[in-house]
Amino acid sequence: MEEPLVPLVPMSHTAHIRSHRKPRRNASSLAMRAGVAGGVLSTLAVAGASGAANAAESTTQTLELPTLTADLATQVAQSADATQQAAANYELQAERDAAAAKAAKQAKADLAEAKKKAEAKKKAEAARKAAAAQAASRSSERTTLSASTSSNVSAPASGSVATVIAFLKAQVGDAYVMGGTGPNAWDCSGLVQAAFKQVGVDLPRVSQDQSTAGTPVSLSNVQVGDILYWGSAGSAYHVGVYIGNGQYLDAANPSKGVVIQDLSGYPATGAVRVL
Repeated sequence: MEEPLVPLVPMSHTAHIRSHRKPRRNASSLAMRAGVAGGVLSTLAVAGASGAANAAESTTQTLELPTLTADLATQVAQSADATQQAAANYELQAERDAAAAKAAKQAKADLAEAKKKAEAKKKAEAARKAAAAQAASRSSERTTLSASTSSNVSAPASGSVATVIAFLKAQVGDAYVMGGTGPNAWDCSGLVQAAFKQVGVDLPRVSQDQSTAGTPVSLSNVQVGDILYWGSAGSAYHVGVYIGNGQYLDAANPSKGVVIQDLSGYPATGAVRVL
């Protein structure tokens, strides 16, 4: 039997050198190396995919962040505007409430003032009517006195003193005015002169001369119708007429006007009698 032929494989010219020989690789070693290589590649692929995914995700977040931030800023701005508008509305309402309260207070004050003025006007009208009625009454009394004394003006009669006193009492309440001679305002000597003129006695105009116009009498003997004076005779500063019961009537001063007073409260200095 012939031996099989072994094919000859040409060898490298460096094959005889051990270090230049290529090591033989068996199948298991190749398979292991292929598996390792595949695992490494798989790991790299997974890592690459994960990195890509992470990179994509980071890119997405980075791109979306400005949008979210802009929306939030818009919302904050809108909220601030709404808050500011609400504050402005509250302030406006407060101003309106304050204005309404002030107007109500002013209206109340105006109403009170109007009532006060109306009441004052009412009182003034009542006083005017009362004064008019009093003046009419005095005018009637003066007319009556004039009629009753017209027959004996030239010569005083027994009723002359009563006529003088009646005239004087009719002037009570008239005003005192310096230099006044009637018919509704008098000074002291003007009233005395007008009273005695009712019975035809012409007295001097001023108190100094009236204090010496008649017969001097002592105060202890004074009678109704006697002229009282204050100050020295001939230089008296005030006059009045004694009306009895310790009283006298005079045009006292601007605050009192024509009044009846007690002689004890303001004693006279002297007296003269002309009737």
